[in-house]
Amino acid sequence: MSFFPKIAFQYEVEEYLTKVFRNNELITALGTQEAENKYQSLLSHLSHPPAFTSVRVNTHLASVKHVKKLLFEEIQKQFKGLRVPVLEHPKLQDILLIPVLGPRRDLKKHAAEVIVGAQCGYAVLRGAHVYVPGIVSTSRFVKAGDLVSVYSDIEGKCKRGAKEFDGVKVFLGNGISEINRGEIFSSGGPLKGLGIRMIEPVYLSPSFDNVLPRHLFLQNLPSVVVSHVLNPQPGEKILDMCAAPGGKTTHLAALMHDQGEVIAMDKIANKVKKIKQNAELLQLNCIKAFCYDGTKALSVEKREDKQGPPFLPESFDRILLDAPCSGMGQRPNMAYSSTLKEVTSY
Repeated sequence: MSFFPKIAFQYEVEEYLTKVFRNNELITALGTQEAENKYQSLLSHLSHPPAFTSVRVNTHLASVKHVKKLLFEEIQKQFKGLRVPVLEHPKLQDILLIPVLGPRRDLKKHAAEVIVGAQCGYAVLRGAHVYVPGIVSTSRFVKAGDLVSVYSDIEGKCKRGAKEFDGVKVFLGNGISEINRGEIFSSGGPLKGLGIRMIEPVYLSPSFDNVLPRHLFLQNLPSVVVSHVLNPQPGEKILDMCAAPGGKTTHLAALMHDQGEVIAMDKIANKVKKIKQNAELLQLNCIKAFCYDGTKALSVEKREDKQGPPFLPESFDRILLDAPCSGMGQRPNMAYSSTLKEVTSY
């Protein structure tokens, strides 16, 4: 049985997805009941964390064996008393997997409650602590050092600063408050920093906040597979057309042993800045990032400036186009707010 409610969609999105996943071809192959079971199972899985947290090793700086040892030591510090293994992926040589333990059904709930926004709640399910901007409300007398139970407001109906909330909320686990209620909701505006340090999350998943930042990149498996499929070679010139925040860009550069050239583009300046920051952090020098619209990246006329876009035809050995998508399934989600127009626009 599912620990969390299955993901909820707006009616028109639910109707659209139902037609996609209960199609005649699937019903003919599996039968009506089995097709329905698979669809309901999918909705349930979308609201739960994955069985493993996947991290990519920056093989440009260190070997997988070395980073595996360092990561194991870091995780043991977080999971005191538990020996959680760090596994090597059987087919993707630069990927390490950490089992996600849970759900833990025997956790005691405390009288003091903290309500967080849905996005913050999903981060907690993936191993994050609660930071102050994510807190929507707390019980009346919460102060630093208190044991609190943390809940996610999955429908976004809790009013900021409320002293109690009886709406739909999902229990995420227990933590220790690092701050007084009055400081969270002061008139000076939202504070930064750690709000709740999670000590008993429902799903035990490691936190990667400042853990081996030069050696590890937190990346979902589908994103990692893409770079391996492209199979870039040292010395080649590669174009990554929608590159932010740079996960695949830096992976391509690492697979090329930082030899050659990876041109990364994104049309949003702040995102391009993030690509550059990640490249610098991982010490990959073959990456050049440009703020540019990928749909205008081709030019049939020669230019004096040949460093940046637009580019002449056949300028690259390989091109990666990871077009913008809905992101559905990338992280646990119990209430999907996008409209059908937004979903189908991708």
